Amino acid sequence: MMLAPEKIAQEGGRKPVLFSVYVPFAVTAVLAVLAPRLAHMLPPRRAAWALACAALVTAIGWAGALALLAFTGVAQIPEVAEEGRWSVAALQAEDPVYLVVAGGSALMLAAGVVSLGVAAVGQVRLFVRARREHARLPEETELVVVDDDGPVAFVLPGPPGRIVVSRGMLRCLTDREREALLAHERAHLRCRHHLFQILWRLTAALNPLLRPLAVAGGFVLERWADEEAAQRVGDRKIVAHAVGRAALASAGASFPAALAATGGAVPQRVRALLAPPPPRRSLPLVAGGLLLAVCCASLANAASDSDQLVDSAQCAAYAATASAPSAGDHRHGPDFCFGEHDRRELQEHRP
Repeated sequence: MMLAPEKIAQEGGRKPVLFSVYVPFAVTAVLAVLAPRLAHMLPPRRAAWALACAALVTAIGWAGALALLAFTGVAQIPEVAEEGRWSVAALQAEDPVYLVVAGGSALMLAAGVVSLGVAAVGQVRLFVRARREHARLPEETELVVVDDDGPVAFVLPGPPGRIVVSRGMLRCLTDREREALLAHERAHLRCRHHLFQILWRLTAALNPLLRPLAVAGGFVLERWADEEAAQRVGDRKIVAHAVGRAALASAGASFPAALAATGGAVPQRVRALLAPPPPRRSLPLVAGGLLLAVCCASLANAASDSDQLVDSAQCAAYAATASAPSAGDHRHGPDFCFGEHDRRELQEHRP
């Protein structure tokens, strides 16, 4: 005898339960809440790398989970099912996701992709603007002092990277504080902090839950540059004074969209510089790594369940259209849709 499509879908293996597809959402929410604390608990350099990895993994997990949820609804469209050669009835029999959830996921994914595209265009415009600023600078040296009474200090990523400081800013600082300011800006260039910024902006555009993480990342980059400047100057108080004076002098001034010593939460930065360097902690990194591993494993498991769901639906479609019950007859459909487990199941049900 020949099995009905629904029977093959149910007996072709374990029924996919797509609970794991929701795990990346939970992981993203947890990391969004913990990101500000992570920014203050870890040394800035380690915190920046941890936040960058968290943003990248959770953004991929977020988009992948939305895509899997949306697919369960899109796959039930008759035209899509006909193109993919699977059974709509088998997919509806499994019913792993409500159609309203699948539709909402599709809308969220589309909105995220559009937002990502807009953010990418914005980053391209910033790059073009930075190149124009490069072309306007008179000297070819790393440090460019502009004849401006306004307190300005920022970096333009390369190649080659440039540090732009106004005479007004230099007049506000002592010699040691100027050294600290330039060491801070050089740290931004040397450590390529603009790449971290780009990553956080793009991932936050794709996944709105990552916006707190992007804000925490911006603070971490300034703290990273502060710590690098403190090591170069050899006096944490001098760097704290330089950051405080530069921020007070530039209060109300407009800056280009670039890394600057006056960025971030200045009072918290000064407070951290007046305290001892942050200790190295491994527990937050281990806990965060486990969360990211759970996110990846859950997404992989959900993808495997979705693949199994499609396989069973394709086998159901083949069984419905096959005119001969013989397992050796390959004339009426593609035999590759049956896995080894499916073959055994069909043989056990043959008369």
